[in-house]
Amino acid sequence: MNAAAPVKRYVLIVDDDQILAEFLGELLGHAGYETAIANSADQALKMVSEREPDLAMLDIHMPGMSGLELAKQLNRNTSVPFMFLSGRGDSDASKQAAAYGAVGFVVKPVDEKQLMPAFEAGLARADEIRQLRRTEVNLNAALAAGRETSLAVGLLMCKFQTDRNTAFEVLRDHARSNRRKVNEVADQLLAAEETLNSLHAAFNARLKK
Repeated sequence: MNAAAPVKRYVLIVDDDQILAEFLGELLGHAGYETAIANSADQALKMVSEREPDLAMLDIHMPGMSGLELAKQLNRNTSVPFMFLSGRGDSDASKQAAAYGAVGFVVKPVDEKQLMPAFEAGLARADEIRQLRRTEVNLNAALAAGRETSLAVGLLMCKFQTDRNTAFEVLRDHARSNRRKVNEVADQLLAAEETLNSLHAAFNARLKK
């Protein structure tokens, strides 16, 4: 039996310049990505509502709703990461892109050597953000599920001087590797800590005699 073909990453290109949009689509298509083209922000929003892309490329200047306004809509209503297509390549353009939450931007006119490194860096950043969001969702669900998990995460943060996400990930991974529920491992960890504290108190009492 043949292995299933890997799922292609889906990229939405939003630009009112049809020639440029098709050029970008062709370049990304040859690189192994699935692409779709929207020639306006309104069309893009409709397409996103039907299927969210792994990354959207937004032209900043479009008639009607601009790429900047579209970016606000994506931030407000979706989890779609995006990068900008900009006619400017100065530091102000970079700061503007970052202020709107873009994972990168490509300066026009676009060529293949310029596009692919910037695009792949943007996609990698988008994946990092998506993973952080997923971890936060998992973390919030776990913390809401039981007081033990919350206390255990706090204990790990204190003992290993780490952040909340890392503490939860370590706790979760340990539970998975032992085929146990997170709250069960958390309860065991808290019980062990309580035992250690009791023994510590007993040792101190003995030394004072």
